[in-house]
Amino acid sequence: MPIMLRVGPQAAPPNRVRPHVLVVDDDESMCALLGAELAARGFEPSLETDPERVLESLRSRDVDVVITDLKMRGMNGVELCERIVAARPDLPVVLLTAHADLNAAVAALRVRAFDFQTKPPDFDALVAVLERAVRQGRLVEEVRALDERTAGDPGHFEGIFGASPPMRELVQLLGRVAAVEASVLIRGESGTGKELIARALHERSRRRGGAFVALNCAAIPENLLEAELFGHVRGAFTDARAERAGLFERARGGTIFLDEIAELHLSLQPKLLRALQERTVRRVGSDREVDVDVRLVTATNTDLSSAVDNRQFRADLFYRLNVIEIVAPPLRDRGRDVLLLAQYFLEQSAHAMNRKVVGLTASCAAKLTAYRWPGNVRELANVIERAVAVTRSSRLTVDDLPDHVRLGHAAQAPTPSDGTEELVPLEEVEHRYIRRVMAATGGNKTLAAQILGVDRRTLYRKDWAEKPLPSPTSTEKKVS
Repeated sequence: MPIMLRVGPQAAPPNRVRPHVLVVDDDESMCALLGAELAARGFEPSLETDPERVLESLRSRDVDVVITDLKMRGMNGVELCERIVAARPDLPVVLLTAHADLNAAVAALRVRAFDFQTKPPDFDALVAVLERAVRQGRLVEEVRALDERTAGDPGHFEGIFGASPPMRELVQLLGRVAAVEASVLIRGESGTGKELIARALHERSRRRGGAFVALNCAAIPENLLEAELFGHVRGAFTDARAERAGLFERARGGTIFLDEIAELHLSLQPKLLRALQERTVRRVGSDREVDVDVRLVTATNTDLSSAVDNRQFRADLFYRLNVIEIVAPPLRDRGRDVLLLAQYFLEQSAHAMNRKVVGLTASCAAKLTAYRWPGNVRELANVIERAVAVTRSSRLTVDDLPDHVRLGHAAQAPTPSDGTEELVPLEEVEHRYIRRVMAATGGNKTLAAQILGVDRRTLYRKDWAEKPLPSPTSTEKKVS
């Protein structure tokens, strides 16, 4: 008689921590063994010995992953997997078989099984697979929730998006700092949105009715920067054909933002210090002081205090600028904010290009969250814009991402080569080939071990087997 029972607690708590695994095997003793082992390893298993009842039970149960035997009476595991994937495409299915059958493994991959394990299973390896399946399933849920979420809801502060702890702290700090008049120094890596933070401060301050004027100190030649900041009179220098107000005067009553302040030449630093202390500026070529009323916000992607120690930046100016310091967190420290920002940039790009792209696939989302983003938010925006432009589907896939994001390493500019850089140790050649086989089998270690002719435990012992996989070539795709 078919059995359907739950091993462990009879009722899961509302916020279930233990992942729920549905075990399907027509052998009652094997089904019970799997259930007991999984319960002892922190899972909440349910057992089903009749594959015909699985789809019905999935409609009423909150299941994270399904484990099913391959060879069963009536419906086999491949057919069951195909039905589950058709009904619940986001639910991972792991197939078990007592026979290391390569054809069966390929068939399992073709019906989009999450993984393929042999019986009796290596429970450490099986637990690793299940944990990975649960993570992917929950990532799918997050992507689905992302689709339903408006871009500006969580952590929104004047165009700043983020729900991660670092961003919540940043938003709270901005809310307090915006109301005061003190100078602010924003520190952070390139691409973290320092100008966006400066604009947010301006928009939430009493100066929001005034101008927000921004200047990158590294973008203006030294001999022109003084006139750009403080203005000039007619004839002050070549091409000064008319009197012109500088940024400090144009920003009167508002905010002036100086990016890359560390690049400000030493000869200009005392003049900026005087402007801040006296709240007056003198145009180049003039002997008249002009009153200014601005709030100064500066930014740097370097350690300005080290520049002070090295006498490349004046200490008195540094202290005047650094009354309040705000740190823009790098994207790699912002967790799932990557997906929130990716969805926002996707919607912006799809609208601008008039393309019907609505979201991300789970595999694409996994690659985005795994990548380190050395270029931060600016790099993410560029990657998503490119992906929207090249995709052929309504949701971005892994294939739409540039190689360096798919492979998990930062893009590097090409360097001259004498042909010796690719001469690597034999061990590295072995590592690369195994990773390619892993890519061709979709990350399935059991099938990869069979193709390579090694024991599956060998692959699990290799930490490099867990590194991001390269995309399979056309030849490798034929193998799978």
